Amino acid sequence: MDAPLIAVLAVIVIALAFDYTNGFHDAANAIATSVSTRALTPGVALLMAAIGNFIGAHFGEKVAKTVGSGLVDLPTGAGSLGVVFAGVAGAIVWNLITWYFGLPSSSSHALIGGLVGSTIAASGTVLWAKVLDSVVLPMVLSPLVGFALGYVVMVLIRWIFRNGHPAKLNRGFRWAQTASAAAMSVGHGMQDAAKTIGIIVLALYVGGHQSSSDFIPEWAFWTSASVLALGTYAGGWRIIRTLGRRIIHLGPPEGFAAETVASGVLYFNALVLGAPISTTHTITSAIMGVGATKKLSAVRWGVAGNIVGAWVLTFPAAGAMAALTYYLVRPMF
Repeated sequence: MDAPLIAVLAVIVIALAFDYTNGFHDAANAIATSVSTRALTPGVALLMAAIGNFIGAHFGEKVAKTVGSGLVDLPTGAGSLGVVFAGVAGAIVWNLITWYFGLPSSSSHALIGGLVGSTIAASGTVLWAKVLDSVVLPMVLSPLVGFALGYVVMVLIRWIFRNGHPAKLNRGFRWAQTASAAAMSVGHGMQDAAKTIGIIVLALYVGGHQSSSDFIPEWAFWTSASVLALGTYAGGWRIIRTLGRRIIHLGPPEGFAAETVASGVLYFNALVLGAPISTTHTITSAIMGVGATKKLSAVRWGVAGNIVGAWVLTFPAAGAMAALTYYLVRPMF
């Protein structure tokens, strides 16, 4: 039996609310390094990030399908809409908590953790093998790859430009950062807007208003992309300060290296694997890898430790909040 349209709309609205918080929560991913190195002014950087997110959303179909049909198995009906609603609500709460404390946690893993938590609370079926392959392994591997590649790319840059004049190099890399920040913004859109699209598709399917969990209506791309872009333009200055200055002081060459590496990892996972990885984890680990080329003590490992702690907590914390929310909203669906 089809669920009432108002119930489907309620889930879509809260999914777009998550999309908006994702934008201002994760704006730092694309622009923190460019702002901190003064390659871009904050206003220009935010506008570029918003446009890049909008463009990237239209290339995230594989990620959207992973989130929409590859993580949980829910029957059609209004009860399942309550599960999806609670999962997204739990992710929003965790996003706001980590934003308040300036911790660049993963909106992606908050969303997936919330969906898993509410599904468990509803005695639904979690596709654990898919969660392991598509979420947990990429969650572990992408920061390690980001750190290693950040280190290697920065070593290469230092060697290639070892005889360059520092002032000229900084000017050149500030220009180069315009391109790397734009690439990072598009990669963020591929990943994060796509996750909201996946939730919209899941709501339409379990609500009985769409016969397939693989079909993505065109309006879902445009709506999710637009809301993410608006959220990004609203900014997320607490997290921008953490990523841009508190982990390590970055110069233009370091910023370019970190953004280039993170963009490559995001593109590969979105376009090739369809894996919903965390842009936050990827750029943060790339910054750490780049910073480690100076010397290990140059990275503020205490701050980095707090960030890693937030990463570890995100999945279970968002899941617990979603489970609690499910018990509260269950009578409404």
